[in-house]
Amino acid sequence: MAFFLVSACLDGKPMLRNGETGDWIGTFMGHKGAVWSAHLNSDVTKAATASADYTAKIWDALSGAELHNFNHGRIVKSVHFSPDNKQLLTGGQDKILRIFDLSKPDAEPLKLEGHTQSVKVSLWCKDNNTIISAGGDPGLRVWDIRTMKQVKMQNTKLPISSIEISLDNKHITTTAGKDVIFWDANTFELLKSYTLPIELNTAALSPDAKHFAVGGTTDNWVHVYDFVSCKETEILKGHHGPVHCVRYAPDGATFASGSEDGTIRLWQSGEIKPYGLWQEGKDKESHDSLNKSGSDNK
Repeated sequence: MAFFLVSACLDGKPMLRNGETGDWIGTFMGHKGAVWSAHLNSDVTKAATASADYTAKIWDALSGAELHNFNHGRIVKSVHFSPDNKQLLTGGQDKILRIFDLSKPDAEPLKLEGHTQSVKVSLWCKDNNTIISAGGDPGLRVWDIRTMKQVKMQNTKLPISSIEISLDNKHITTTAGKDVIFWDANTFELLKSYTLPIELNTAALSPDAKHFAVGGTTDNWVHVYDFVSCKETEILKGHHGPVHCVRYAPDGATFASGSEDGTIRLWQSGEIKPYGLWQEGKDKESHDSLNKSGSDNK
């Protein structure tokens, strides 16, 4: 099954790539500022981006054409399609979550207010009724769209820098300072928390929930840990700037990391397997990473 990767970027030119090989497919042209977030809908027909130019945009992922432009009053830091692809969630420096009805893109969006500082990341959960968000104010917020109210607040010692929902919709992974925190995606209750020797920007849990990968600002490396014991299993070197995002492929065979050095790298953990550009008979050392020119994945 083919899968794809979309990257956000400081140069304002988000890119679509083949998720298996990293090959460039196209660039979405039109933003006038840094792009802080990018997301593909479930059937990969549309891409959404959030930018420092005070806009969120929706693009045709097949042609690269801009389909909709949503103006905001401040920098937009987060964008995410609903599970049914019918709505778009945005968040940013104005502290407001907005929900746009994509069947009526010109209509006023629904608004969720409660954050006291900038929203950095906001995501739909596995249904169309629940949203989670985090920003400059510490804690993980849970919202019910049916009532348009915040229904839960899970406190953290420091502001959350990233949120990921696992591909099986069972775990939520967040980072805050040096802490990587795992939550139950159904109850939003704490499962486990580890404090690492790294100032974290991002973390992702493997699809089999056996390992998690992290990146941050203490070094320019990607670290992989055992989910149960928190024993470090791998250190992957190659980036030359802070790592801002890590994400696993759906089959777990590879994961991607995006860095402030302007590159996205694809990695394989453990024993090298024939996969995409990694083929039988090639020198193992050449498989350690695939450095593709492009932009940092935020």
